[in-house]
Amino acid sequence: MKRVYKITLLFGITILVASCHNKKAPNYQYFPNMYESVGYETYSESAAFKNGKEGQLPVDGTINRGFETYDYENSTAGYELAKANLKSPLDSLDRSSDKGKALYDIYCISCHGATGDGKGKLVEREKFLGVPSYKDRVITEGSIFHVETYGLNAMGSHANQLSKHERWLVADYVLKLKSQL
Repeated sequence: MKRVYKITLLFGITILVASCHNKKAPNYQYFPNMYESVGYETYSESAAFKNGKEGQLPVDGTINRGFETYDYENSTAGYELAKANLKSPLDSLDRSSDKGKALYDIYCISCHGATGDGKGKLVEREKFLGVPSYKDRVITEGSIFHVETYGLNAMGSHANQLSKHERWLVADYVLKLKSQL
């Protein structure tokens, strides 16, 4: 009988201790800063840096991750240098007219037309005027890449939409279109 009393007493104490737990209050935390970090406002004042600001400018010469440098400047002189000197890094196996055509159909066909004659849908509807035909221009793969990178006249840059490799594929396809005109 004493054994039943001991088990009942132990069971009762366990229930009493378990019922006193407040579920709304958090448990004890070991190193609470790992769970609840200090939040800083981006442009607030702080003693963490010498100039007293939280938001810092990047170090001079910093290049964004994934950014590919381009050695020709955005000017007429840079265009002429690219036209004369810039050569495609694509090898014969990498020159995929199917991929170049697909990219051309997405980004270029609306203005330049399917054959490169400068009569795309936007030109037919008179949204843009004066889009040149490729056969009227003296263009090289370097000049095409330069124009895709920086834009020229009413044509904007496509460097944000196309990677460096994709721009070379489009330039290769444009030269194929020019040879067919």
